[in-house]
Formats: sequence, structure tokens, C-alpha cells
Amino acid sequence: MTDTLTPVEGAVVEASDSPQKLKRSIGVIGGTLLTLSCVTPASTLFVVVPDLFGSLGTATALTIAIGSLLCIAVAFCYSELGTLIPSAGGEYAMVSTLAGRLAGWLVFVLSLLVVMIVPPVIAMGTADYLAPIVHLDPSMAGAGVMLLATLAGLLDLRANAWITGVFLVLEVIAAAVVAVLGFAHAERGPGSLVSMEVAGADGRTDTVTALLIVSGLAIALFVTQGFSTAVYLSEEMENPRRNVARTVLATLGISAVIILVPVAAITLGASNLDELTGGDISTMVTAWSNSAVGTFVSLCVALAIINAGIVMVIQNSRVLFASARDKAWPEPVNNVLAKLGRFGSPWVATLTVGVPGAALCFVNLDTLYGITGVSVTGMYLLVAIAALLSRRGAHQHTSAWRMPLWPAMPVLLIVVLVYILSRQETSYLLWTGGITAAATLYWALYLRPRRETRWLVSIPEA
Repeated sequence: MTDTLTPVEGAVVEASDSPQKLKRSIGVIGGTLLTLSCVTPASTLFVVVPDLFGSLGTATALTIAIGSLLCIAVAFCYSELGTLIPSAGGEYAMVSTLAGRLAGWLVFVLSLLVVMIVPPVIAMGTADYLAPIVHLDPSMAGAGVMLLATLAGLLDLRANAWITGVFLVLEVIAAAVVAVLGFAHAERGPGSLVSMEVAGADGRTDTVTALLIVSGLAIALFVTQGFSTAVYLSEEMENPRRNVARTVLATLGISAVIILVPVAAITLGASNLDELTGGDISTMVTAWSNSAVGTFVSLCVALAIINAGIVMVIQNSRVLFASARDKAWPEPVNNVLAKLGRFGSPWVATLTVGVPGAALCFVNLDTLYGITGVSVTGMYLLVAIAALLSRRGAHQHTSAWRMPLWPAMPVLLIVVLVYILSRQETSYLLWTGGITAAATLYWALYLRPRRETRWLVSIPEA
């Protein structure tokens, strides 16, 4: 077991049969538009943040701010590894190169769980925000969004960058409307942002303790986590050694502002603590303005969810494409998944992600969503460990963006993520552990005995 967790000569190779490469057609602006769209700040603001208001009250903005600061450590790890290992494989290519092929395979399996579950879960939320104009079944609406996203994912990536850019503008406008209205109808001063109050039972006011804030970081850390999408696009970015880091860091900063400013405005503008703790942002917007504005904001959120579906299908198909090119599967499967379409996109991999995603919209995904949370945390943990190993041997002298305060940044991240894992429900840990164990058996029985011809992580020329 020990020898599989250390880099080996030849673990990263150029495949002998000249694997197909994705076309480099996107710069910092296009990459930032795509990654910002994957963060989906408007849908995060309207879907995730209300849960935080319910448990943290006026301390919500402070908790998100702390989470955003911790995400800087995540961004540094991704920026360094993404420029050191510019591959569409993202996390698994980075971890395979630096921590060994077994670790990389496990990261791939965790990422595969995420990429198959998260898009349909988000897509099913579309119906709620289309309710002002039409009532739809959540499953049918979600399936429609997934199929639409799949069709968009078959297009040229440069075109998709501008499609998602248009949706992103509407998303930012919605967040800006919430911010302006909240500040314009402020009921309390800036000091309330650190007043640490939440509405309790029977109309009393409870104090938000430091322990509650630490627990809330389990959600706040992932409020802006979509910035990691940039490393999946590194193989299609022009000058990835420079542009990947710029895209990752710019996306984190912009998305944090887009989310945090409206959260502060809502905290100041809520008519009372009960309304803030209730977290019904749409109702607050309507009260601050009128029903027409509330409808506009809801429709913008619906577009943000559609936008997120497009970006996630693009991102996720690249992971599957890269795994086939790197010989993760039996040869017939690899040959099919590695096919590129007329626009240079991996069309079979795109369909493989999108069509099952539409089917998953008709499944109860509560447990699977919990598994996804564990998977994301485990994936980040392995990336942080890889970042600790990024400056040894030949990689020490490789041209790449280098994070400041190394190794303190990845060490801090490891500590935080281990704590987050310890806060997850046992059933989710057991489900994810069982899937990981099955994946380890596949690696031990199929991939490792064929190490010369299978799971050959190829790193294209930058």
C-alpha cells in the first residue's frame, strides 16, 4: 500500500498513441466568466445563505467572510497545482502526479460522485424560481435544464463563455438589486453585523456562539467553492502557467464580493430579527419594492441555475474525457469517451454526464447530496496534501505560479477540512467510504496490475 502513495517514475506520461488534445481557445476573461458562472453567486445567495441566516442570524456575513478568507488557502493550492499540472483532469491529474496514482484515482472517484449528483440537484431548484410566471414539476424542470445544458455543452467553449457571460450579468444584477434595496431600507447600523444574534424559540433572542460560527464554516467554506473550475479548463486556456492562477484568484475575489455585499445588506435591511432568521429573501425584496421587482429577481435566479447547469456539464465532461484519455477504463470505453466533436468538445463525455443527470432529477437525492458534501471535502483534503508535496524533486524547479506562505497554507487547509469531515453525518461517511473502498478494489484488481497501459496521467504541453 505504501508504495502506491508515492510518485513513481512514469506515473505521468505522454500516451504512446498520441491522445487527442483539447483546443486552447480561452483566456482569462472567458475563463473567469465560466468559473464565476460555476460559483453561481445568485443561486448561492438565494438557496444556501437562507440556511445560514436560520442558524447564525446577524453573524451570517461574518461567517461567510471568515469562510472566504479560508478559501484563499484553497485558491492558493489550486493555483499552484493548476499551473504546475495544466490538465483537464483537474484534481486527479494534480494528485496523481504529486501523491501517486492510487491517491489520484480516489480523487477522481470522489470528483465523479460530485459531477454526477450536484448538477441535477441544483437544476431541480429551477421550478421554485419560475413559480411567479409558471408552475412546473421540479423533476421535469430539472430534467429540462440538464438536457438544455447538455446541448449547450456540445458547442465551442469560446461560444459557451459568452453565453454564460450573458447569464452571469443578469445574475450580478439580481444580487445588486438585493444589495441596493437592503441598504436603502436599513433598519439597523453596521454594528449589527457583529452583534451575534439569532431569533430563538418563543420570540426570544439567542446569542450566536463562537462554536456555532465554527460549525457554520462547514457551509460557508463552500459558498464560493466553484472557483476551482478553472483548473478543469487549464488545458483549454491560453498560457495556462499564468492564466490559471489569475482566473482562480480573480474568481474567488469577485464571487466573494457578489455574495457578501448582499448578505450584509439583507442583515441591515431585514425589518426584524425574526424576518432575518426566517431567511425568505424573495419576500424581503418584494416588501422593499414591489411584486414586479421580486419576480425579476426570481427569474434572474432561475437563469443563474440554468447557467450553472451549462458550466457544470462543460466542466464535468472534461473530467470524464481526461480519464478516458488517461486509460482509466477498458479500451472500448476509453475510445468512445475520448471522441471530440466538430467544435472540439468531448461530445460523448458530455452526453454521458448530461443525460444521466436528467434522469437523476427523478430520484430522491437527499442522501446523495450528503455524500457529495463528504466527497468535496475529501477531494479538497487530498489536493491540500498534494500541495504539500508540490515542491520536492523535479517539481521544485518547474515553472509555475507559487503560493505565498507555503507550507502554512496547505497545513491550515488540512486542519480545517479534517474538522469539517468530523462534523458530517455518520451515514454519509459510511456511504462515501463504501464507494471509495469499491474504487480501491477496482484499482487494485484492474488498474494496478496493468500499470504500464492503464491510468497513465498525461500532461499536455502548456
